[in-house]
Amino acid sequence: MSRRQLERGQALRGIVGSGGVEPLPEGGCEAAAECTVLHIDMDAFFAGVERLEHPETRGTPIVVGGTGPRGVVSSADYIARSYGVHSAMPMVRALRLCPDAVVFPPDGAHYKRVSEAVMDILLSVAPEVEPVSLDEAYLDVSGARRRLGDPVRIAELIRHRVREEQGLTCSVGAAPSKLVAKLASTRCKPDGLLAVPPEQVTAFLHPLPVGALSGVGDKTEQTLTRLGLRTVGDVARVSAATLRGEFGAALGDRLAALSQGRDERPVVPSSPDKSIGSEETFPRDVDDPATIRRELLRLSEKVARKMRAGGQVGRTVVVKLRRADFTTITRSRTLAEPTDVAHEINAAARELYDAAGLERVRLRLVGVRVEGLAPVSEAHRQLSLDEPETGWREAERAMDAVTRRFGAGAIRPAALAGGDENDV
Repeated sequence: MSRRQLERGQALRGIVGSGGVEPLPEGGCEAAAECTVLHIDMDAFFAGVERLEHPETRGTPIVVGGTGPRGVVSSADYIARSYGVHSAMPMVRALRLCPDAVVFPPDGAHYKRVSEAVMDILLSVAPEVEPVSLDEAYLDVSGARRRLGDPVRIAELIRHRVREEQGLTCSVGAAPSKLVAKLASTRCKPDGLLAVPPEQVTAFLHPLPVGALSGVGDKTEQTLTRLGLRTVGDVARVSAATLRGEFGAALGDRLAALSQGRDERPVVPSSPDKSIGSEETFPRDVDDPATIRRELLRLSEKVARKMRAGGQVGRTVVVKLRRADFTTITRSRTLAEPTDVAHEINAAARELYDAAGLERVRLRLVGVRVEGLAPVSEAHRQLSLDEPETGWREAERAMDAVTRRFGAGAIRPAALAGGDENDV
């Protein structure tokens, strides 16, 4: 893909067919119905987050990394990459290749918060999410097809939500296995979607270089090349016994299987959440404090329900406020006692919003998150002398029971009964 195409945002959106990559029809593709493994890979993630924080850099190459004598590149946007800049490159060399680049030091805490928001989007689509790093994850959408449609339609939904809610782009590969899904997402970057149906896996894999196979490092690739095996198809034409003799039983059998497109690794959901949050993007930017406070209440209710359903309580409330220019502000407060009560979470969220000084500032997105989670069985709450034994916690648990019986929206706080057109 040329620099001009990158700057224009042209992307590959297709399905591998007998004649190469064919465009996807609008609304999905039945041929990809068995592509239930998705690999979501954020495009130049760190650089993209910095671009949002610094909109004045639009059209300028961005590089993220250390600026000292031994500094290296952590991330480079696609404009910088068109000059030959890539991650792990010494920063001195990167700036020689691209002297106009704007360099930002890494902000790990901020990248983590944005990553968590993206993972929340994935978890809202399907619970089988396996994060690989801050900027990529696998998704098994087998159980989501009846609710959301075929895998291609689900992939399009994810890409749309990431763009609308986070202002970032991602590339998605859809395939029957993790191996092929990851290779497909790499093939369609940036901001693309590529589906590889089961019947086209071999045609997709075999022309690729052997280094594309997962687990093939430099040393293994050198050995394969010495044997005259330069493509995945070359490896596939060699017997498993020959590969075992050269590489040992474990690696030899793995190479034989992967070269044929066989990858039985399941999508393994991540470990228990360290935080639970929810956020929404307004249909139009909002500067009405009453509307924003109602949305904070709705999100607090949603977060608290998730916590109670998972048997968790938390102590730190975090509010995320994104302005119309995509500048994002986060504020947090640690409570005296762990809680799963929406009333308490919302009280902290409202105070954080009020203290941020953003009244009458147009907001694009608001979010509420609770961190420092622990099982409710391990949390000991000390009642004050004048605190009743029943109150908000019991009321909200009663609301949970009503919701389970009659469905979402059957009961809600009176403040959410009304609202205006900006309410989500």
